[in-house]
Amino acid sequence: MTKQELRKKYKLIRSQLSENEVDELSLKIANQLLQLTIWNKKYYHVFLTIKEQKEVETKFILRILNRKNKVIVVPKSDFDTIEMKHFLLTDNTKIVKNKFNINEPENGLEVSVDKIDVVFVPLLAYDLKGNRVGFGKGFYDTFLSKCKPATIKIGLSFFNPEPHITAVFEKDIRLDYCVTPLKIYQF
Repeated sequence: MTKQELRKKYKLIRSQLSENEVDELSLKIANQLLQLTIWNKKYYHVFLTIKEQKEVETKFILRILNRKNKVIVVPKSDFDTIEMKHFLLTDNTKIVKNKFNINEPENGLEVSVDKIDVVFVPLLAYDLKGNRVGFGKGFYDTFLSKCKPATIKIGLSFFNPEPHITAVFEKDIRLDYCVTPLKIYQF
């Protein structure tokens, strides 16, 4: 299937999940993450969930990172440049919704992309090779292309992979892992 077809398919499937199902599946994903050998790193980049899009709820991952005393970094999108800035998430960080209903830090200490060790990546769909389909703006591909080669890219999905995504672009950045409620896929 093409990215456009997959985007439509998974937006529909996700829209049918209840809030309780999203929370239950998200908690299972967070528990699966504990099996990965990523916990010796320092800087972890986590997207803040868009509830209206039925994204994986990252509050459970944030709790794990806090308990492990990790440095948490969250994105802020610039829709003019289609790039993101990255800020430390602290007790003093004020989170607000932007005009696109995305939770973002209003202020804070900016973190350089080259410091980030692990990125939890939002997605709609992915395939057996680690290709992903997002919302189509390119924010994450642009961001991930600037990360150091050793940065670990972990997709989070409620669903199993598609066999193959057609029309993958040269600039698309593949995942290293995708974590689902029942399984971890490594690419």
